[in-house]
This record gives sequence, structure tokens and C-alpha cells, in this order.
Amino acid sequence: MTDVHTLSVLVENKPGVLARISALFSRRGFNITSLAVGETEHPEISRMTVVVGAADFPLEQVTKQLNKLVEVLKVVELDPLHSVRRQIVLVKVKADQATRGQVLEVVQLFDAKVVDVATDALVIEATGDSSKMEAMLELLEPHGIRELVQSGVVALGRGSRSLTDRALRSA
Repeated sequence: MTDVHTLSVLVENKPGVLARISALFSRRGFNITSLAVGETEHPEISRMTVVVGAADFPLEQVTKQLNKLVEVLKVVELDPLHSVRRQIVLVKVKADQATRGQVLEVVQLFDAKVVDVATDALVIEATGDSSKMEAMLELLEPHGIRELVQSGVVALGRGSRSLTDRALRSA
């Protein structure tokens, strides 16, 4: 049985760390379905949000191997009920005079915004969880999606506790 798991991995902000970590998943045969990396509130630390499909036991092995890497400061699996997850989608949709109103209704329905306008197309920016993005794209599909790009999932645990602060204290 394969489940989707979201890992929050705090790493030293150094060249080559992303390649080492993604190679570790690749060697174990896991497909990373989403990957987002960026600096944290501490410039010397980056947070990687990795979404991967894996059975529970092999994921535990990968987590242990991640923790052995010198550059890895902390690895936490984020529980869907106790975390906030978001992604951003930019989508270019056909929208001529006849269909523009319908496309704009979808934009409004999903609290998205138009970030570029052409005579025959709109570029729409939307943020939210994966199911919201999928639902919006499904409604835009009949109008003709010309281009699409989406970020990886970014996620944080709910509440006041800070994963970064805990990692710095234990380092």
C-alpha cells in the first residue's frame, strides 16, 4: 500500500544539499511528487518540503538515512490534520470576448486573481491546497488551458511551535 507523505526537512543552506537529498530518494526508488525549497527566517537554514509516495516502513528507512546526512538538521513528517499546506498555480487560459466572463467567474469563485490580460487569454494566479487547485483547473479546462505551471507544496505545522527553533537548539 502506498500513501502520500509530506516531509519537512531543515538543512544547511549550502550548495549541493538538494542534489544529495533528492539522490537519496532516487536510490531508494521513491518518486518525489512535489519538492519546494527555500531559505527560512534564518538565512543559513533552508526548508525542503518533500511530498513522496511510500509505504510506511521504507519511508522510515529514508528518514533515518536523511538524519545521517551532515547537512540535515531536522526531519519531520507533517500530519495533514496538524499542518497547513499550500501551492501556487499560474495558468494561461483561452479567454476571448465570448468566454472571458465565464473564466472570470471561475477566478472569482476560487479567490484567484488575473495577473496578465491579452486579447485572447488570461493568466490566472491561485493559491491553496491541492484539491482546490485541481477543482479550479477542472472548471477552467473546457475553456482551454494554454499553459500551466505549479509550485511544489509548501507546508508548516500548525500552532506556535517552531521546527527551526528546535533544530537550532539541538544543533
